[in-house]
Amino acid sequence: MNDQSSPAIPTTTEPRGFALYVGLDEATAAADGVSLNIIVDALRRTISELSPRAETYATVALAPKSTGGRDIDVVRLALKEPGAVARAKQASPSRDTNIGVNVDISRKRVEIDGENAALTYKEFELLQYLVLREGRTIERTELVDALWQAGDDGAPGERTIDVHVRRLRSKLSRYEDIVRTVRGIGYRFDRHADVTIRYGAGAPSPDRF
Repeated sequence: MNDQSSPAIPTTTEPRGFALYVGLDEATAAADGVSLNIIVDALRRTISELSPRAETYATVALAPKSTGGRDIDVVRLALKEPGAVARAKQASPSRDTNIGVNVDISRKRVEIDGENAALTYKEFELLQYLVLREGRTIERTELVDALWQAGDDGAPGERTIDVHVRRLRSKLSRYEDIVRTVRGIGYRFDRHADVTIRYGAGAPSPDRF
């Protein structure tokens, strides 16, 4: 079947294989009950079953722990995928200071690429709770207990907290991945290179957590 969305292949070339970029860290894979090695082996078996004569080669993309951004973008850049490399070169000469996420804890304000994200009070409280516990996975029950009073008519259940997270992510726009889902457990905040946290006087101290 011809995929109309695929770019036309020049007549002087021919397909010789493909590359599949997978954005997934070991911690997230472990939360799903697997590992990167298990996934790679499963993909190889599938390819072998579909086409026994296919040759496969797999490599893991490594990046410094402080590297921000989406896993899939980090993988593509680490493995020197041409499109990712070209975009990185275009972005590197001059970075607009208005580009990115600015979370101002003291003013309870979030800006996305220089524009107010217009979060509700509860959406900001949810983001702040995760930000102050950066890198730690927070269970759904903890979020409900911490952000809603017992017996509150508006308090969500353990599962409906997902709805609040989806609404928050929608307002974070293209930076939605700073709030990561840890399957079967809850959520965590991952710092991107283009995320700035401003605490200010009187703001909650991250050292408390």
